Amino acid sequence: MLHIELKEQIETTFNATQLESVTLCRDAIDVNLANGVELTLRIGGPAEYVMSWRWGEVGMCIDTAPLHETLGTFPNHLHTPDGRTVDDPVSEIGADPWRNVSTLISRLLEQPLLGFEATFAHDPVEARTHQS
Repeated sequence: MLHIELKEQIETTFNATQLESVTLCRDAIDVNLANGVELTLRIGGPAEYVMSWRWGEVGMCIDTAPLHETLGTFPNHLHTPDGRTVDDPVSEIGADPWRNVSTLISRLLEQPLLGFEATFAHDPVEARTHQS
């Protein structure tokens, strides 16, 4: 039920210049942003979520698996393009799921790698060209 509600909120909040598609899957929502970000949302509730995305060949993820106890945002954390796990700069554990989803989408529209650009990260159109 939560994924259905989130899909509707995404579609009514963000417009056609920001979104390419929003697809409800069995256990997730796939969101393709106009800037090339491919986002997958798996939201179990305010304290259980995985929000992962790709931009070109680069992947990132925010999740709440309780594995990194030394981080200041435990249990939520961010996996960076270079393989590090750091404090989550976007979501808040226990916040309304829509707040976390809408904040992440807004941030990704402005900065697909949230400022964690890796040396191999570049324009996703160019990355797709090199994949062919």
